[in-house]
Amino acid sequence: MGKSFDLLRREFSAFYYDGFHIEPGEEHILIRFDFSVDGRFCFHPETKIITGNLKLLNPVCGETARRLVFSLGLAEAVSYWKAVCPKRFVVRCGYLDAGQARWWKKLWYNGLGEFFYKNNIDTDIDSFVSIENANNKPEADFDEPYNKSGINIVPVGGGKDSAVTLSLLKDIADTVMCFTVNDQPARTETAAAAGFNADRIIRTYRTIDRELLRLNAEGYLNGHTPFSSVVAFLSLYCAYLTGAGSIILSNESSANEPSVAGTLVNHQYSKSYEFERDFMQYTEKYLRVPVSYFSLLRPFCELQIAKMFSSLPQFHKVFRSCNAGSKNNEWCLSCAKCLFVYIILSPFLPTERLFEIFGCNMLDKCELRSDFDGLTGFSDVKPFECIGTVDEVNFALCMTAEKYKREQKPLPCLLRYFVERQGELKMPAVNPLLGFDNENGIPERFGIYAKEMIDYVKSAD
Repeated sequence: MGKSFDLLRREFSAFYYDGFHIEPGEEHILIRFDFSVDGRFCFHPETKIITGNLKLLNPVCGETARRLVFSLGLAEAVSYWKAVCPKRFVVRCGYLDAGQARWWKKLWYNGLGEFFYKNNIDTDIDSFVSIENANNKPEADFDEPYNKSGINIVPVGGGKDSAVTLSLLKDIADTVMCFTVNDQPARTETAAAAGFNADRIIRTYRTIDRELLRLNAEGYLNGHTPFSSVVAFLSLYCAYLTGAGSIILSNESSANEPSVAGTLVNHQYSKSYEFERDFMQYTEKYLRVPVSYFSLLRPFCELQIAKMFSSLPQFHKVFRSCNAGSKNNEWCLSCAKCLFVYIILSPFLPTERLFEIFGCNMLDKCELRSDFDGLTGFSDVKPFECIGTVDEVNFALCMTAEKYKREQKPLPCLLRYFVERQGELKMPAVNPLLGFDNENGIPERFGIYAKEMIDYVKSAD
């Protein structure tokens, strides 16, 4: 039986961020963090950055580097704090002013929305944790030079989105370095399909302390954390080391939609534009690294990205968007993410091509009706995955149903269920393919690539 949030907070008083270490090696940099809880549990997660293929232009362990790694530790720490959720978070290895403390509380609280929801935890941003400094003396001001390389870093997760971003940036491919966290075939193969070999990948490896896994197995609290914030600070440190000018993400406007109707609970909070904007403001004010952090796909929804991706056959056999199957480089074919990706691609690819990618027709999997209800808004809770909005899922299904009718093919069971549930098949009034979200942080010099994307997705097939 799982532990109780309230009982844990009475049993454990404080979580401590004790320290961080940066250890340069011949062909790698090893980062280790030290966390503890009341002297009872200690955690020492590690991250390794492979540097043998990189030209490092800025100090690995200088003051800017240390502040970046300290921040990365704060992003990592919430994964360990959540096991016991003590009321106090005490920083022993640095200093956070009041503005920084508010910034981190906002990230943790919103990024843990799904965790709180699934664990039936009733709390608020003011009371869920207090952030304290063991050292009350602010750190000295600093101003270090930044040696620039002209590199642009593109995080690659192995899904369709980063493939689209890499394809849009083909004209400046010589300035691009891919970035991965923990190698998986879909990531390196997606990079390779875009023309990037292993020397053009910044490879990092993140390990979870086994003590946390042991606590989870014993019933201590577990759940989703804002992992994309870890990617943000880790990629920023790598950008600093290599003198990069930009970190170019592949997060879409759909990531802004809550996972639970009528709430702010969002599985994708750290992929949202709100976090992206907050991250840039934090970087500029507190870290002073002149690196732009933005998503090239922010103006677009998942349906638009799917249309663009459908025109890029070089990626179709190598991409994987399934979290359950990604470690084995496969689609599990049993989760909401597999079903969503199939739905969103189905208006643009022939059924035969979809079968080549997935090995089945996901719309014939009647056992996934509960996930289907969440995707379509038939239930109030969307699957807790990185997926599109209810409106664009429904639009995609209407397009697919029309395609089946034109081809005089029988509707697969989930599509038939969707049509019957609607009563009369009507396309939604707003066409997601024509949208463009102007609330984005794309620098002017990258606007031409967003224009290329909108021109294509608005074109007739």
